[in-house]
Amino acid sequence: MPKVFRSRRLLALVVTGAVVVVAYAVVLPRIAGYGAVWRDLRHLGWTWSALLALATLANLATFAPPWMVALPGLGFLNALSMTQASTALGLVAPGGAPVGMASSYAMLRSWGFAGRPVARAVAVTGIWNQLSTFLFPIVAVALLAVEGTGSHTAWVLGVVAAVLFVAIAAAVALVLGSPKTAYRIGELARSALDPLQRVLRRPPPVWSGEALVRFRDETIELIRRRRLALTIATAANQLTGFLILDFSLRALGISRHEVSIVESFAAWSLGRLIVSLPLTPGGVGFVELGLTATLIGFGGPNSKVVAAVLVYRALSVIPTLALGLLAAATWRAQRPRLPAEAGE
Repeated sequence: MPKVFRSRRLLALVVTGAVVVVAYAVVLPRIAGYGAVWRDLRHLGWTWSALLALATLANLATFAPPWMVALPGLGFLNALSMTQASTALGLVAPGGAPVGMASSYAMLRSWGFAGRPVARAVAVTGIWNQLSTFLFPIVAVALLAVEGTGSHTAWVLGVVAAVLFVAIAAAVALVLGSPKTAYRIGELARSALDPLQRVLRRPPPVWSGEALVRFRDETIELIRRRRLALTIATAANQLTGFLILDFSLRALGISRHEVSIVESFAAWSLGRLIVSLPLTPGGVGFVELGLTATLIGFGGPNSKVVAAVLVYRALSVIPTLALGLLAAATWRAQRPRLPAEAGE
């Protein structure tokens, strides 16, 4: 089994490298030469640079509040450290979001938080993130229709996002809707995983249908009490990411007559949709090409669009990677002081 996993990781790295080479060395230079892109970047003024820096800091700072809402007792600095480390791992490791969720769980458990509250927080923040990822393209398509600038591709993406949104919402409703259903799902999952655990020579699952029913009841109570705060915190984090893209466009001289706010929102929504797919870590290569093609299709000038996309991606990825890798290297020294109930 380890050889299989190593082979898959190696294949994922090779595929990612190939996608990066094709995107950055072949496709993007054909859309706009890097000489022209560099000339546009050199005209980036101090005012816009400062606004981009503020938007980036706001985006980084708003990673923490959703977790603070979902896991009482988790302070801002620890939440920020954990989210940056898990996001960084999700960006560089094959597997994306599941890797980030697993690292979040491991860090929080190592700090002394009890298993069930951590599992609830991971589940709820993950659900809210995924639902918003698929909700934003639906909103974007509706806004494009109102603006009269929608395209066939935008409608297709909107339909795909709507299907995925409904599928996730239905799956959540299926588990949370009925104790009897939750019990059956828990028992079926245990039966399915038990043979796999034996093959891997690991202990059988300790959870069961009763455990999933208990988890369901506690999750419903958490959502009932904190759904508004969680929604606001999640939206703030994600929309500050959109702000980075829109500021990048305006900083490079792309006017709202060339690419409107609605169109930049639609392009950003597409980028988030691409990141959520298990293509390459952080959607590298695919996001750049998808954003560039969408923004040029809306009317943005080639070289300025490529420059803006590169600025947006740099500000979205590099600070998180730097902070996240630092946090991952020092997380054992960051153990928070927990309230008594957090370790129960």
